[in-house]
Amino acid sequence: MRDDSFHVFDTTLRDGAQREGINLRVSDKLAIAKLLDDFGVAFIEGGWPGANPKDTEFFERAAHELTLKHARLTAFGATRRAGVRAADDPQVAALRDSGAPVVTLVAKSDTRHVERALRTTPDENLAMIADTVSHLREHGQRVFVDCEHFFDGYHHDPGHALDVVRTASEAGADVVVLCDTNGGMLPTDVTRVVSEVAEATGARLGIHAQDDTGCAVANTLAAVEGGATHVQCTANGYGERVGNANLFSVVGALALKQGRDVLPEGCLEEMTRVSTAIADLVNLAPDTHQPYVGVSAFAHKAGLHASAIKVDPDLYQHTEPELVGNRMRMLVSDMAGRASIELKAQELGLDLSEDRALSGRIVERVKGLELSGYSFESADASLELLVFEEMGRPVRYFETESWRVITERRPSEGVGLLGGADESLTEATVKLGVKGERIIATEEGNGPVNALDRALRNSLENVYTALGGLELTDYKVRILEGTSGTNAITRILITFSDGTGEWTTVGVGPNVVDASWVALEQAVTYGLLRQGYPQV
Repeated sequence: MRDDSFHVFDTTLRDGAQREGINLRVSDKLAIAKLLDDFGVAFIEGGWPGANPKDTEFFERAAHELTLKHARLTAFGATRRAGVRAADDPQVAALRDSGAPVVTLVAKSDTRHVERALRTTPDENLAMIADTVSHLREHGQRVFVDCEHFFDGYHHDPGHALDVVRTASEAGADVVVLCDTNGGMLPTDVTRVVSEVAEATGARLGIHAQDDTGCAVANTLAAVEGGATHVQCTANGYGERVGNANLFSVVGALALKQGRDVLPEGCLEEMTRVSTAIADLVNLAPDTHQPYVGVSAFAHKAGLHASAIKVDPDLYQHTEPELVGNRMRMLVSDMAGRASIELKAQELGLDLSEDRALSGRIVERVKGLELSGYSFESADASLELLVFEEMGRPVRYFETESWRVITERRPSEGVGLLGGADESLTEATVKLGVKGERIIATEEGNGPVNALDRALRNSLENVYTALGGLELTDYKVRILEGTSGTNAITRILITFSDGTGEWTTVGVGPNVVDASWVALEQAVTYGLLRQGYPQV
């Protein structure tokens, strides 16, 4: 078991799940708990047993389905009700019987909430805290107390707020957590208040920061500076309203910037994997620009940056991306220079360092294509095919003779201008040359791109059987700025997967169908290249 002097406490399964758009099944919560344990957090708050049937089931299943290597499971709940003994309160009993070795109790620390929400007196509020903490401690559970609205309460009535901290600590709470529930604090004030409370009470303090001012991570670090030794966070900053302190940003700062030993050995490099996997489980797209773990966190675009990185990557990176399981990426665009191209080619497994003329030709071609609407930042597969062409090794598996798409729409009787019930049929025909043979294929689809994709692959699958395992996983359309109306230039990004990896290609054309064909043709070609097929 790790040293208990500093706690990384995760509340994704409870507070993070309150984010709009997140709705976790019990199986999701169990899977996320395993990922958080892989990351090495000390405590995982699983939810509120007794108040929520789903959370009650989670703790029941966790008892025999979860084997945690690093973390202790924590149940969340409230202090007893006013006028009722803790031993007789069914909500407290649910916490006691949850099987969780640790309980986090939420308690009011702002007299306005005590009087208006609990409808009781400050003295009874203190009695509720002391009775509940003592009762759970007598039954062998470790107790943390979350002081809800603490900073607002401390500003309004510092005497009662401090009494809450003292009462919880003296009753046996291991940590008293100061909560910025409304998320309105700024770092300098957090450091001051935490320092004052620590000096006045002698209690071990923690911090729980919401992100309503965009300062949750900074406030958490400010609290540590003020003496807090327990940080409550959520994966990817999920949480109510705008969210909570981001677990990965906080841990990254503590471990890499302050040199604190906050995770078990070998866990920090799991950060990016765990972040992405949790995003998948909650069904939210990963934040590409999230610190430390975002796919763009160590991405470099400017030519000036690339020139320096070629000499020493640390010149334009605040830390090594491998430390958090991420990687450096070079983005190729109209801002690229020769260094950017050489580094990007190296990333793709190609060495251009000995041929400056080749690098220069690639730079000029990229800039020319981007001027016409292309963008290679997110289309590595297209860039790699372009590099092969400039090297005199174009990748070819088939030649396109022609293609066409026909969409027939049959308005239903009685349907207005908004449609909705109309019948629509799209048919695509492609004519290709493959290994000396002329192949014609026609397919129907639920739209022009789907029909073209099916026709292209149908025409090739008898020759290249691996195409059956390809899947189109993402499709993005962009009408380029500077053009207007139905004459606008269209850019398409298409992402394919073969089950072991993904690749993205870009196409530009006068309309969606033309641009889609350009991207589709590249995507299928690159997929065959990945499979190792010999070229024609």
